Amino acid sequence: MYKHGFMKICLVSPKLAVGNPDYNVDQMLLALENNEASIVAFPELGITAYTCNDLFFQKALFTDALNALQKLLNLNTFKGVIICGIPLEIEEMVLNCAIVIQGKKILGVVPKFYLPNTKEFYDKRWFKSGFEVVKFVKKIELLNQKVPFGNIIFTADKVKFGIEICEDMWATIAPGNFMSVNGANLIINLSASNETLGKDTIRRSTVLEHSRKNCGIYAYVCAGLGESTSETVFGGHNIVASNGVLLKEQANFSLETDMLCVDLDFDKIAYDRRSNSSFRDSIYKYPQEYQQVKFNLPESVDYHFNYLTDPTPFVPKDNIHEAFEKIASIQEFGLVKRLKHLNMRNVLIGISGGLDSSLALIIACRAFDRLGFDRKGIIAVTMPAMGTTSRTEKNANRLMKGLGVTAKSIDIKDAVGDHLALLGHDQTTEDVTYENAQARTRTMILMNMANQYNGIVLGTGDLSEIALGWSTYNGDQMSMYNVNAGIPKTLVRFMIENYANYVFNEDIEASLNDILATPISPELKKVQSTEAIIGKYEINDFILYRFMACGDEPGRIEFMLHKTFGLSLEKAKEASDAFFKRFYSQQFKRQASPDGPKVLDIGLSPRSDFRMPSDVKR
Repeated sequence: MYKHGFMKICLVSPKLAVGNPDYNVDQMLLALENNEASIVAFPELGITAYTCNDLFFQKALFTDALNALQKLLNLNTFKGVIICGIPLEIEEMVLNCAIVIQGKKILGVVPKFYLPNTKEFYDKRWFKSGFEVVKFVKKIELLNQKVPFGNIIFTADKVKFGIEICEDMWATIAPGNFMSVNGANLIINLSASNETLGKDTIRRSTVLEHSRKNCGIYAYVCAGLGESTSETVFGGHNIVASNGVLLKEQANFSLETDMLCVDLDFDKIAYDRRSNSSFRDSIYKYPQEYQQVKFNLPESVDYHFNYLTDPTPFVPKDNIHEAFEKIASIQEFGLVKRLKHLNMRNVLIGISGGLDSSLALIIACRAFDRLGFDRKGIIAVTMPAMGTTSRTEKNANRLMKGLGVTAKSIDIKDAVGDHLALLGHDQTTEDVTYENAQARTRTMILMNMANQYNGIVLGTGDLSEIALGWSTYNGDQMSMYNVNAGIPKTLVRFMIENYANYVFNEDIEASLNDILATPISPELKKVQSTEAIIGKYEINDFILYRFMACGDEPGRIEFMLHKTFGLSLEKAKEASDAFFKRFYSQQFKRQASPDGPKVLDIGLSPRSDFRMPSDVKR
């Protein structure tokens, strides 16, 4: 299946009988039945088995292999591309090859280049390396078809794949590295890699590193337990990685056929390559001649993901405690450096009883602890006004007391009222002026207190608010250092949850849990819900991720919202339109944003990660 730049690949470690090509092809045909992938890949020498050893000298094995290949062509009803391993005799040389098939047609044959000849592997005993052969042989006759042979990149629309065979990946300079800078965005490795203690870790890291270096997708399919166990055991370790990120892996040590189906995102790879200057600089520096062989990849009417798309992609799902500590350290040491540079021992923070100011306060406390400073130098200020609720005020006071900081409360109702009176405002109409007067009054108080205490104002606005412009210009948008600038709202919740569960005592834990349970609101009106105005943060963060990390255009984002959250396409378009209307119109606020530490691989700092003019019209 293929749609919106997504394509499904299936890696198969089939049941196998060593030296029995007819049986092995039958197992391949079974794996192809009702298979929804666009590409199905089988392991190295999967038609005969990799462990045939000196049978590779026997004519009978080659005859059986070709007969089995013909059977595969005759009985194939699979509409996509099949890639499988087979030994071929070419000009009286035996080569370990990958054969690419669609329908009844053989699209091409790629030989193995690097032949291991150490420890348990002795490929050079039987096979000829493809390095010299491809210089002279460009086409071969195979089952009455003229077939491209050698260095080939197979192309269809956005998908361009090349093939490596096992040891090719382990070489100092892999063929896939050259294929990638010559256009391939997917490398498929047909392998028979045995299992030894610790090898799975090395194998995984190698696949990940090649995908990163190639700035592309790497799919690795391995032989399983059907291979001979006379000297070694094969476990069927199948791995798919995209630009250094593990997508899925499988190592089941199964006697049955194992299949790993994975959704590949080629639009994201295209975005990564556009954004990666090192990859761009590699193009044309290492040119090689590749035959371009086209295959058919029609776009599907619909697309079904094999795995649910993560609705909170910014939130860690693996090694959670390690990720939590890493994020905390980035925030803390960002502030530590700033305080050391300024030689200051005081910070001012406006505390609302909400998520963001609570996180900033915790970070300040931990930074002070690292510096050996007295937490009393953290002046935490609550500034209740017209929309402040007793719940948030209570939580703010409990948190400040529990953390042992200097707590101050300044009621700003009269100050805001006086300011509104100066403007001729009726002081009751809850318009933008009414709201922003409160936000700017709070910022003015904090800035002046910073002078009073010889400290700096710590910003609290998170990355989601920065993206949406959900702040008052020269109000809560401004500070002297913003520790939350790199943290989207869904990640703020993650951090607060982990602080509550693993760091603090029961009293602070109770405060943080109630803060987590409190509806998000700026409390600038008597009744006000942030998400009722700007939409759910989970959806906005998802859109931000798809836009900033994947380079998705709005139509593709709408498709992803539909698939991930079950929104109708109409509702998905409404959410996308609302996000981008705010995102583009609020760039002027980002242009004047304070310093703050980057936490994720994306950011919106106008000085580094995201540079866009304020008057872009979209």
